[in-house]
Amino acid sequence: MHNDKIQFFLGFILGLIACSLGVMAFLHFIAEVEITESIVFLKTQNSFGKVISIGCVLNLALFFALLKLKKEFMARGVIMSVIALAIMSLFL
Repeated sequence: MHNDKIQFFLGFILGLIACSLGVMAFLHFIAEVEITESIVFLKTQNSFGKVISIGCVLNLALFFALLKLKKEFMARGVIMSVIALAIMSLFL
């Protein structure tokens, strides 16, 4: 039981890391300016939540990879991180 909670928390952290890597990759390849400048611009345009949603695409691959490796509790953590990020993107 204790190990399941640790697996869930690790999945949640992995989901957040995958989303942040997706956001950084999107800003690097699409915006072609520095990441800090892009974040400031997106914040002024109120579209930072949309970029977070695009960054969550990596969580899809992570979710299916964890299911393939039979890490169900980690996959649940990834889904929970997507839900948390979706709620957070509503307020950004």
